[in-house]
Amino acid sequence: MAVALKLMRFGKKGHPTYRIVAIDKRKPRTSEYLENIGIYQPVGTKTALSIKKSRLEYWQSQGAQISEGLTKLLKNKKKITFTE
Repeated sequence: MAVALKLMRFGKKGHPTYRIVAIDKRKPRTSEYLENIGIYQPVGTKTALSIKKSRLEYWQSQGAQISEGLTKLLKNKKKITFTE
């Protein structure tokens, strides 16, 4: 199974929130996912990006591909809060 790390949008209109999920690459982003590894909240007084570092490293070691949108977020390491 080919796994990808993607952003899954949810939340109400005009106030998006994204889950960072490990999902089968062939499925659409709104389908059932394998694991939720983080959250991204772009709207609000302070942008929040929280990721479980150990799970991110695990999925990368398993060969998971990172989506283009998530790659852009991961480039700015200062704004990321890594949790265990």
